[in-house]
Amino acid sequence: MKRRNRTQLERGVGLAEFTIGALVFFMSLFAVLECCRLLWTHNALADATRRGARYAALNTQNVTNVKNFVVYGTASPAVGAAPVVYGLTTSNVAVSYSGFGVKQGTVTVQITSYQFTLNIPLANATFTMPAYKTTLTGESAGYVPANL
Repeated sequence: MKRRNRTQLERGVGLAEFTIGALVFFMSLFAVLECCRLLWTHNALADATRRGARYAALNTQNVTNVKNFVVYGTASPAVGAAPVVYGLTTSNVAVSYSGFGVKQGTVTVQITSYQFTLNIPLANATFTMPAYKTTLTGESAGYVPANL
């Protein structure tokens, strides 16, 4: 019977250890990157509602323009324009006016039902982000005084 030395018996062990270590390292790396992307998306959605409410408080009650402003960053986007946040559509945006006029009433802009997908290898998940809501009082409401 042929005796094998220790080096021959441990052949390939280094590759197996590297594979396990690399898998853990890269999954952790992707998890950190996805958490950063999640935080960026959270901030972008919160900012989009703030900008949309500000636009709505300064302009007349045109809900379509406000929704476009929230999603695209402009009231009249070009054909094929990319949204501020990937996957955000005007159907995710709700705009409501309450007793709105010059320096009176409020406007509320809300983003709801936004789906965020984590892209972590072996751990993909999709979940609904919380509702983002901003309410502001009416300012000029698009009203231009006659004496200007």
